[in-house]
Amino acid sequence: MYNQGMGRHVIHISEKEAAATDVATLLAQVRAGAEIIIEKDKRPVAVLHPAESVRRTISECVSLLPEDSINTIDADFSKDVEAAVASHREPLDPPAWD
Repeated sequence: MYNQGMGRHVIHISEKEAAATDVATLLAQVRAGAEIIIEKDKRPVAVLHPAESVRRTISECVSLLPEDSINTIDADFSKDVEAAVASHREPLDPPAWD
């Protein structure tokens, strides 16, 4: 079974290294998909990883509409969503160090 952590690049650094490293540098690596494990004496004390995005079901999204909304979900709704997603795809351009 595949899970999110299986493909993630894991970086192990000491507390001392973490303290000496600019936070922006660590965050750039996390944004690029890395998980950073900060250790003291080879024991994990903290983990930096990308935040999980908030996901809502369609019914949750519809429930957020105002009561007087005239918006509806028609038979072609899923096609409209697929078209919107396809029109905003960005090419995969992994960092050079991957």
